[in-house]
Amino acid sequence: MNITTQDVQHVAKLARLNLSSEEELVFTEQMNAILQYAEKLDGLNTEGIEPTTHVLHLSNVMREDEVRDSLPLDKVFANAPEEEEGQFKVPAVLE
Repeated sequence: MNITTQDVQHVAKLARLNLSSEEELVFTEQMNAILQYAEKLDGLNTEGIEPTTHVLHLSNVMREDEVRDSLPLDKVFANAPEEEEGQFKVPAVLE
């Protein structure tokens, strides 16, 4: 499978990218190089190898949720730039 400049133009249009003709040629070459490299994987003998989604073993490191006491407000606001009535005071983002 080869990527054509028309394919690159189509994808660029979908992504609303304005590419110059030089960029289209560069991206066409780069995408074809990527596909050629990926085609090398077809030549590998994968018989007996279990499918996996990650190269390394991943396990969930999240802890169980547990109810704990909150920090005292004086520690919470110790590094806050401004505090007002027990809340962080920040600059307005809407006018």
